[in-house]
Amino acid sequence: MKKIPNYIQLILKNIFCLFLFVFLLRCLFYFFGIDLQDASPEEVKRAFFLGIRFDVKLAVLSFFPLSMLILISNHRFFEKTIFKKINSIYSTAVYLILLLFYVFDFGYHEYLGIRLDASSLRFLSNFKISAQVLYESYPVFKGLFGLLIFGILIHRFSKYLYSSNKRNAALLSKKVKALYFATTFLLLCFGVFNSITHYPLRWSEAFFSKNNKVNQFGLNPVLYFFDSFAFRSEGVVMEDFNKYYPVLAKHLNIPTEKVLFEKKVAFANPFKEKPNVIFVMLESTGTATMSAYGNPLHSTPKMDSILKESLSFSKFYVHKPGTAASVFSSITGLPDIDDVKTVSRNPLAIDQRIIFDQYTGYQKRYFLGGSANWANIRGVFQSNIEGLQIFEEGSFEEEIRADVWGIDDYDLFKESDKELQKLHQNKQPFVAYIQTATNHMPFTVPDQKEEFRRILEHEITDEILLKGGFRSLGQLNGIRYLDFNVARFLKRAQKSGYYNNTIFVFFGDHQGGMKKLNFIHNNEDALEIQRHHVPFFIHAPKYVNTEVLDKYAKLIDIFPTATSIAKMDYTNYTLGRNLLDTSYTDTAAFVYQDSKGERAVGLIKNGYYLEKTNSSKKLSLYRLSDTGVFDVKDKYPLITQRMDSLLSGYYHSTKYLYFNNKKLSK
Repeated sequence: MKKIPNYIQLILKNIFCLFLFVFLLRCLFYFFGIDLQDASPEEVKRAFFLGIRFDVKLAVLSFFPLSMLILISNHRFFEKTIFKKINSIYSTAVYLILLLFYVFDFGYHEYLGIRLDASSLRFLSNFKISAQVLYESYPVFKGLFGLLIFGILIHRFSKYLYSSNKRNAALLSKKVKALYFATTFLLLCFGVFNSITHYPLRWSEAFFSKNNKVNQFGLNPVLYFFDSFAFRSEGVVMEDFNKYYPVLAKHLNIPTEKVLFEKKVAFANPFKEKPNVIFVMLESTGTATMSAYGNPLHSTPKMDSILKESLSFSKFYVHKPGTAASVFSSITGLPDIDDVKTVSRNPLAIDQRIIFDQYTGYQKRYFLGGSANWANIRGVFQSNIEGLQIFEEGSFEEEIRADVWGIDDYDLFKESDKELQKLHQNKQPFVAYIQTATNHMPFTVPDQKEEFRRILEHEITDEILLKGGFRSLGQLNGIRYLDFNVARFLKRAQKSGYYNNTIFVFFGDHQGGMKKLNFIHNNEDALEIQRHHVPFFIHAPKYVNTEVLDKYAKLIDIFPTATSIAKMDYTNYTLGRNLLDTSYTDTAAFVYQDSKGERAVGLIKNGYYLEKTNSSKKLSLYRLSDTGVFDVKDKYPLITQRMDSLLSGYYHSTKYLYFNNKKLSK
């Protein structure tokens, strides 16, 4: 090292120390951030060494600008005070920024099971709410204090490295300087390229395993975050839309010879007394959390009983695993397939012709415990539904704020019932949308509420929680509390007098992050579509029969189905369909998710799941009944081709309708 010029030493030491720091964070993630017990040692080893390569690339990239300044300045870098300050400030900033990235990555992975990517920026659009969730779920102030201490230590360390190398100055000829410049520059470039093949090290190399946890472990969250910007959503490609529209049109029983999604639905014998319709969004509720669908912890006994007296759909899927996405899709009848944010945040796409707006003669209500400004949901409702009244924070008679989401579900249902009771007493039919939230981090569940009692830590073991796939006791108590509140709401409705003449529509918005679901007897969990599989049941003893339908259903179908049960005339301009229409037998579910490091869309139909990545256009076909994940597209080429065409029809038609389904001017 003594023979190497001091400024070259400073570059190498900075990069090496930063690599050690990033490598340490990778080790912490391995031991505390991800569970790789079910992965093969060979795959974990491969992911580990791939991860080291990514970490080297990050270390080189992070110090590349400073390294170039040092190379250009060479020994003069140690002679001017300004360079000393630049070195200290730059080094400290690099470490602090990277540490923040990794801290957020740990939390993001804990919440969603994926590494930090560009879609995480959606939380910044509701910074106040996101910050409060962060504050109520994690020790923020302790973390900031630790960050301050860390910054001071790194600042001192950078000054030490600078001073120690300053003493090792040696005069060099111009030829030697040029040689060192070229050699160091090439080494830095190789560190970024990080490959001996024709192609540089890319994020896609980390996605080599069928076990997505292994792939996630191999990634570097900082590099992956910036790489993911390549998958931002784009507008409709008319050539593709025109190509696949006839396929979707045939599937939806609409004209194939011209683009016309409009479908009028009329009833010859409507009900003399208009039934009320209440849509209840069950936050973070997937089929896997409910004991009626096999969860061994008897987590939802009350909803299990309600299901036995309801019309339910066993194969119901949401399009994207996120609350804002599910609210948008359920209201508009269009899947949310935006790559970075939710479509609700796109001002060009929220103006839609929807069924909710067509409830003529109905009082329209939207209830939520917090603020409707969240994710621009206010815009989705108010811009599309004439005469809608929103009940939110500040609108309720009694408000006891539970957490960042406002009042908890018990109080939300109670306050909703007060308003609905008034409407019933005034003989005004109503359509309402109630959005629950307590079954969401930070899981603010009371110790006791009427007959409900929260399970305490000493009353349950981690092994029992693991059997049910729950990540925490808070998550289990959250679904139990929601279960209690759903049943309590129906009792309130009975007491208030509107129960018999109301169609109650319950649906999950997505499944919250869970651990391995050993009680699921298919490969949905391995294919990562289990998080899309949610309950959907309609409780209305006066209007529907008790039955379990196993036809494929999706979130955009709920309004056409419920409105048809109410026998109210409407015009459907979008992609949802009445699931009770006997002519609609060729059903399928359309989903959107991450696959092998990029965005993908999928189609579930006839026991198969077809997945297609948006950028690379890679196709995979799986049988849901298989115990493992086996791509069978080569074995069933005709099924693959037909499902691919229908999938493309859904995808491009959705993109088309975002911008071509605007309300007609009056």
